[in-house]
Amino acid sequence: MSPIVISVAAFIGVTALVGAVAMLVRDRAASRVDDRLTVLTGNPAAVRKSKASTPTLMTRNQETGPGYVEKLLARFANLHLICEQADTRLTMSKFVMLSAALAAFGGLLAALSRSHAGLVPLAAIVMGSTPTIWLMLRRRSRLKKFATQLPDALELISRALRAGHSLGAGFNLVQEEMAAPIGQEFGRAFEEQNLGLPLDESLQGMTERVPNLDLKFFATAVVLQRQTGGDLAEILDKIGSLIRERFKIWGQVQALTGEGRLSGVVLLALPPLLFVAVYRLNPDYIMTLFTDPMGKKMLAGAIVMQLVGALVIRKIVNIQV
Repeated sequence: MSPIVISVAAFIGVTALVGAVAMLVRDRAASRVDDRLTVLTGNPAAVRKSKASTPTLMTRNQETGPGYVEKLLARFANLHLICEQADTRLTMSKFVMLSAALAAFGGLLAALSRSHAGLVPLAAIVMGSTPTIWLMLRRRSRLKKFATQLPDALELISRALRAGHSLGAGFNLVQEEMAAPIGQEFGRAFEEQNLGLPLDESLQGMTERVPNLDLKFFATAVVLQRQTGGDLAEILDKIGSLIRERFKIWGQVQALTGEGRLSGVVLLALPPLLFVAVYRLNPDYIMTLFTDPMGKKMLAGAIVMQLVGALVIRKIVNIQV
């Protein structure tokens, strides 16, 4: 490959990567600077301007309308809902741009390091999948934190109901007293009710944004109580105690399956690490897997068996509580 072509490709890849990262951090950095200046100056006009610049429930959907990329990706997966569940302001256009830039950057790094031609697409796939992995990990962390906060939120709403407050006031109390993500979600539900949305639709939207089974129990209990009557505070106390008992059992299961999970990590990480070590020591020996027809079949079989082993180990140690 010509050095000029490599240089031009490297320049394009690095420029696209820098531009995508700059687009991601620009809005967040600007908002942080505005918030700090508002706190330091204590200017009421600046406070009003900061509140006006913050997207609300009425303006959020109008400001970020779906584009061509969003409509195209919506046919394969609801990435907009995944981004909403992960609580990120990353749009689908920025997500695709960042993934493509990282894939190009990974392929260029593999090409410039004079690696085998078969490793170039592998490096591009690994780097290009980094935003997806980050998004799924962020979503998982947020949903896990929501699940741990839910019993306290239900008990807080139950106490508010016993004190004579309404259910909407209980939602507002959760928003004020508890941190994100549960305070953010209940606050959004409270805001939707103030704007005229029925309680049933507000709870349904929250269960879609947060796919949590205990939250669905809570929403079902609220809807049934509004239709048939009953002591909602007692129901919320029972749901909260049930969630706490489930967490206790889940902790015991995690302790009992810790050895199996650690063994699975070691067994799954050993073949790739051994591949890299042998490649560094004797590249010609490992390149037979890419050049020889039988080696290609063996490599494909090893990858398939590795994936099957990962699924089997996950099935063994992943006990639903």
